[in-house]
Amino acid sequence: MKEVHAYADGRLVRDETEVVGEFPLVIRVNDRELVTLVASPHDLRFLVAGFLRVQGFVGSVDDFQMLSVCNDYGVANVRIKGELPETLKPILTSGCGTGVTYSLPGAGEGNLRVADGEPVTPEAIFALMEQLARKAEQYKVHGGVHSAAVGALDGTLVLHAEDIGRHNTLDRLAGEALIRRMELSGMLLVTSGRISAEMAAKAAGLGIPLIASRTSPTDMAIRICQEAGITLIGYLRGGTFLVYTHPQRLSAAAE
Repeated sequence: MKEVHAYADGRLVRDETEVVGEFPLVIRVNDRELVTLVASPHDLRFLVAGFLRVQGFVGSVDDFQMLSVCNDYGVANVRIKGELPETLKPILTSGCGTGVTYSLPGAGEGNLRVADGEPVTPEAIFALMEQLARKAEQYKVHGGVHSAAVGALDGTLVLHAEDIGRHNTLDRLAGEALIRRMELSGMLLVTSGRISAEMAAKAAGLGIPLIASRTSPTDMAIRICQEAGITLIGYLRGGTFLVYTHPQRLSAAAE
């Protein structure tokens, strides 16, 4: 608990409140310092595994020879099969606190494509977002965090993650699925935060056919989803939403 002073009715009074945890984590891969992620301090192995997965450095849990997180020193030591590329060019993204990626496809590259699948009902999307809201425990306590979840086509929530960075929530989902040997391809993604190009590209790489957010996507995210075959939904709230790309995947009449 953190001591604060609360202002109300013209007076300042002493109070206590919970605050959001912010944890810098250095990731070392094959004795090479790769990146420092700023994240929430819980379940860091999922975050590390997911970050390396969405960057394309690992493809399965069997690619890890070692994954050790030392919370005391803020270091994750990882050993993977094979070697990292000799040259890595980090890209600072629009994530909260600035995210980082080593593989951000641009519009027009056409190197990511999600397979067509069964139609999705609006009811399933609303059900997933409602479950995500109920699962957002940290936000209920002190706010300041983002949440995301993946679920089945029938609206059943499968995995949930929270973090101070919205880009980290998807990494956490990817990492937990990898470690638990769960398949994300064909699942639906719902998120509380803005959908950026990085989020869209990661979802495409994971084979996710639909992304829905309570807020807006960026123009680059829309282009990536259009080319990758992803249905992109924004402003999902109060029984309504906007569909930016591929509305044909929804089992609802389009005019």
